[in-house]
Amino acid sequence: MIHPTRTNLLLLKERLSSVVNSIGILKGRRQVLIREFLNATIPFLRKRDDIRKLYGRALEELALSLGHEGKKSIESITAISERELNIEIMEKIIWGLRYRDVIVHDSPVRKPDERGYDFLSATQHLDEGTYLFEKIVESMLNLAEFESKLKRLGKEILKTTRKIRVIEERIMPDLKNQIKTISGYIGERDREAYYRLKMVKGRQVTLRMLKP
Repeated sequence: MIHPTRTNLLLLKERLSSVVNSIGILKGRRQVLIREFLNATIPFLRKRDDIRKLYGRALEELALSLGHEGKKSIESITAISERELNIEIMEKIIWGLRYRDVIVHDSPVRKPDERGYDFLSATQHLDEGTYLFEKIVESMLNLAEFESKLKRLGKEILKTTRKIRVIEERIMPDLKNQIKTISGYIGERDREAYYRLKMVKGRQVTLRMLKP
């Protein structure tokens, strides 16, 4: 235990006050992170649902295209229309939390005449299927942005919550117990000193009264 002096008692009280302020800051930070997490969750879930619906439609159009165009023709068109996308991974910060954001400079969705094959001679199913798969790529890139952000936010919320719990359940009770123990010790010592002083004064009065 810390030596029970008034100086140490003041230091403990200052530390307790600092700890209380830290809890307020941590709870405020956690609240902001939770709000950001919820704001990112809604579009994330919508994107996942969009991808699921688009994928089902795209598979239907692909099956119809295979029936009309043939497997070899589809494979040839796939090779011709292949391309690279200009994607940048950028680091962003929310309340000191770093996460990676996906920046897409080239839209995955192209116009029919930009796909590298003769769209005029192709079936409607091929064009629609190609469009749907490009939309899926676009949605997945958007989803990657939200997923990275959500993972970092989720981890940071748990980390902050653990810090708050440790402070509230361990550090604060320990400081309060030390303050209570030292305060009691100092109070008892003050009472003893007061009692001794009173006894001394009483003896001095008695001695003066006994003097001739």
